[in-house]
Amino acid sequence: MNKLLIISLLFVYIHTSFSQNNTIKTSGDILVFALPVAASGTTLILGDKKGAWQFTKGFLVNGAVSFGLKSIIDKQRPNMENNNSFPSAHTSIAFQSASFIQRRYGWKYGIPAYILSGYTGYTRIEADKHDIFDVMAGAVIGVGSTYLFTTPYQKEHMELTYSNNDGNYLIGFRYKF
Repeated sequence: MNKLLIISLLFVYIHTSFSQNNTIKTSGDILVFALPVAASGTTLILGDKKGAWQFTKGFLVNGAVSFGLKSIIDKQRPNMENNNSFPSAHTSIAFQSASFIQRRYGWKYGIPAYILSGYTGYTRIEADKHDIFDVMAGAVIGVGSTYLFTTPYQKEHMELTYSNNDGNYLIGFRYKF
């Protein structure tokens, strides 16, 4: 009876551990699509054509650098699956999207995006696809590719001012590029 109970508990433990690991991996696979959709979708919702173009340029450079390095650097994955470990493209895509959101629309939206990006990197390590160096390199590539092209979003591009001081009148006009 005790052996059956121990075997049953061991089976439940192994099954639960495998299921949690699979869930963690799957959630990272979902976020690698969800974050770019959120970043580019925000530009479409706001009608931010300049931001959409900036995101696209950063996304393309990020992909070229990440996948270019994967083909040049022959680093074995921790799970021995193949030699495409460095850098983590999942992480670079997630961090490129998060850094775009932060740089273009501010820290209020960037912090949650960075948290999700960090979690994406964690899922890659937990799934035994990458080590910490692969993930860190992916994060640096993602953030760097954003900062090459992205400028803060300026909702107000024109401002007209008026001032009256001791009978002196001043009219000002300011335009933000």
